[in-house]
Amino acid sequence: MPTTVDNSSIPSATGTSPGRPDSRRRARRQLRWVAPLLLSAVAFVTYALPPYLTLDPSRSRLPAPEGVPQYYPLLVAHIVFGSVALLAGCFQVWPWFRRRYPAAHRWMGRAYLFGGVFPAGIAVLGVAPFSNTGFVSQVGNTMLALLWLATSVAGYRMARQRRFAEHRRWMIRSFALTTSIVLNRVWLILFVVLLLPQVDTTYGGDQDAMIRAAAGASVWMSWVVNLLVAEWWLERGDTRRRARRGGQAAGRRGAAA
Repeated sequence: MPTTVDNSSIPSATGTSPGRPDSRRRARRQLRWVAPLLLSAVAFVTYALPPYLTLDPSRSRLPAPEGVPQYYPLLVAHIVFGSVALLAGCFQVWPWFRRRYPAAHRWMGRAYLFGGVFPAGIAVLGVAPFSNTGFVSQVGNTMLALLWLATSVAGYRMARQRRFAEHRRWMIRSFALTTSIVLNRVWLILFVVLLLPQVDTTYGGDQDAMIRAAAGASVWMSWVVNLLVAEWWLERGDTRRRARRGGQAAGRRGAAA
C-alpha cells in the first residue's frame, strides 16, 4: 500500500510490542493465510511470467490479433507490472509485516502502485478490447481494469490525506482485484469441466464456443466474487471492533459503578 501506514500499525502505550508472546501468536495465526497466499502468488508468477520475458511473440500464451501491433507489447507490460503488484501486495496485506517493518511497507506500497497496478492497469486497457475469448471477456476485463485503477487511486489519496483507516479499506479492495488473475484460472477450469458435457448440445459441437463462454464467465466471477469477499472481510472486522469497543465501554461502566 502506498506512502504511509494505517493507525493500527502503530503500537499504543498499552498495546503489545512485536516481541510480546501474544504478538507472536497473532503473527503465527496470520501465517496460516499469508503463507498460502504468498506461495500461490509465487507459483503463479513462476508459471505465467517467463515466456514474456523473452519478448518473443511466438511464446505468448495469448495469440496477438492481426492488425493490432501494440497488443503484444502492452500484454508484456501488463504481465510484468501485474506480477510486481501481485507479489508486493501479499506483503502489504500482512498485518504483522505492516507493524514490524513500516518503512518497508511504505516502499513496497510505492512499488505496488507505481511499479505494479498503475502501469499494469493502463496497459490492460489496451489489451482487453482485443481479447480472443469474445465480447463478454472483453467487457469483463475492461471493467476489472477500471475498478483496479479506481480503488488503487482512492487508496493512495486516502494515504496522502492521512486517512489511514479508509486507506486500508481501499487497498484491500485493490488487492482483491489484483488476485483476480489467479482465481480466474481456477474459475476457468471449473466452468470448462461444467460445460464440457454440453459441447455437442448447447454449443453444437463447437468446442471453441464453449471455451469462450467459460472464459467470459470466469473473467466476471474472478473479480466480482473477490470484491464481495473483500467487503465481507471488511464488514466482519468492523463488527468485531464495534463489539470489542462495546465490551470495553461496558467494563468501564461496571468498574465505575
